[in-house]
Amino acid sequence: MREFQEKNGLGVDGIAGPETFSAMGLNELVLLRVGSRGNLVKKLQEALGIDADGRFGPGTKKAVMEYQEAHGLEADGMAGPKTLASIDAFKSSFNEETIQNSELRADEESFEAEPMPEIKGTEYVKGDAADAAPEKSLWSRVKGWFS
Repeated sequence: MREFQEKNGLGVDGIAGPETFSAMGLNELVLLRVGSRGNLVKKLQEALGIDADGRFGPGTKKAVMEYQEAHGLEADGMAGPKTLASIDAFKSSFNEETIQNSELRADEESFEAEPMPEIKGTEYVKGDAADAAPEKSLWSRVKGWFS
């Protein structure tokens, strides 16, 4: 992972996060949320017309929720493929196919899940259900963060 990140001019942390997924062409796995940071977050902040520091904090979450409410999207404060595809600045990378690929298929809905981890600096720590991934998202069924 570190080698891929270095070769592609990404921040080298060994974590397959939104920036890395996007560079790999796996936009269906991009989920920007509190704790996310980097160029995608900065691009999102710029598109929302808020201070663009590249760190997804409470202010960005609030702006995302307001955007989602105004555009008839589920207002969860997280910017996944469906939200990003609705923003002009992301339309070249996020489209209907990306959205479809990001959603659970019928045979995946019974998979067990666990709360998503929280991001503290460059570390992932055990999270709680407060910021659960959208129910139909692939991220809602990821298990094994800490096992």
